[in-house]
Amino acid sequence: MRLPLLLALTLCAAPFAARAADTASLTVTFTGLEPKGAINFVLVNSAEAYADKAAPVAADRIAVTAGTASKTFEGLAPGRYAVKAFHDVNGDGKMGTNPFGIPTEPYGFSNNAKGAMGPPKWDEAAFEVSAGGGVQTISMAQ
Repeated sequence: MRLPLLLALTLCAAPFAARAADTASLTVTFTGLEPKGAINFVLVNSAEAYADKAAPVAADRIAVTAGTASKTFEGLAPGRYAVKAFHDVNGDGKMGTNPFGIPTEPYGFSNNAKGAMGPPKWDEAAFEVSAGGGVQTISMAQ
């Protein structure tokens, strides 16, 4: 009697174990920081979300107390992602800009992608996260 029950429980749990094995983690590390304020950033998984036309996978704000700061995301689906971030040095919750709209606070993108007259394109900032995990280091030095 126990063997059929054990077999049934094992078969029911198999899809959940497969899903857990197919998830990924991603550690994002920001470097070149002045130890004050916070890093505001979003993790996106599509060109639409990168362009702020769809919801991000995650958005976070982490305090900066040293020259580097990190965040690890667990349970991500393997796939293509990008990160957009700025260092809110003065702690006002928004990116500082000059009268022409040019950022006055440090910012960065995954792959350390650089834009010309605006943010880099999705294809320049996007990277693959495979099952198991990935890392991304973003330099915030201007």
